Amino acid sequence: MTGGASGLGLGIATRFIEEGASVLITDINEAAGADEAKRIGAAFALQDVSNEKRWGEVMALAESKLGGVDVLVNNAGLGIVGDKDTLETVSMADWRRLFSINVDGVFMGCRAALGPMRRAGGGSIINMSSVASLVVTPFIIGYGAGKAAVEHLSRSVALHCAQHGDKIRCNSIHPGQIKTPMHDSLVEGTAKNAGISEADSRAGYLKMIPIGEFGTPLDIANAALYLASDESRHVTGTRMVVDGGMQLIG
Repeated sequence: MTGGASGLGLGIATRFIEEGASVLITDINEAAGADEAKRIGAAFALQDVSNEKRWGEVMALAESKLGGVDVLVNNAGLGIVGDKDTLETVSMADWRRLFSINVDGVFMGCRAALGPMRRAGGGSIINMSSVASLVVTPFIIGYGAGKAAVEHLSRSVALHCAQHGDKIRCNSIHPGQIKTPMHDSLVEGTAKNAGISEADSRAGYLKMIPIGEFGTPLDIANAALYLASDESRHVTGTRMVVDGGMQLIG
């Protein structure tokens, strides 16, 4: 579980443990990751997902501590708030940083998981995309482009594994507006950039959701739980959208 120290990653890890799973969470924030892992009963490893060598080390650690790797959730991600991720404002340094975490990290995770999952007799790879991959997002162009790449990557990984006879499935989850620290930062950045209150900024985002409420990490955790379980044994190469209907009007 990458990016497991907070937000969606922590919510998914907690839900998995509730169902009896042994979980290793990783995060670049060592202090928070170690604290949360101890609190929920998970193992922890420091990880920068853009570091290929570290991926091999983390997989070896997971096999050693957990007895094998059955599920990988590529959840770690990066967003740039404010008006710094548009066609005209995003720097090439930020563009490359977004892709190194949001795309390269996911690719390396998928590749690193193949060996351990083959040794385990199969598995499920769950890649965190976003509703931003399904609707036009000129205000977060780098983030949206990266999340679209994650969906394509997931489908390609799914077909590769199927064609090679691996019992490894790969799917993507596409959250919408979910109440997490990252979403709070988005609301704050939008408010500051537009010169409005945070309450008005939050209300603006809420209007994008047809069912009229923000999602919670538990909503995403339950989707991930399904994709990780044997109940989804015939589901691979698909996208699971959990957005309250955002893409319907986007």
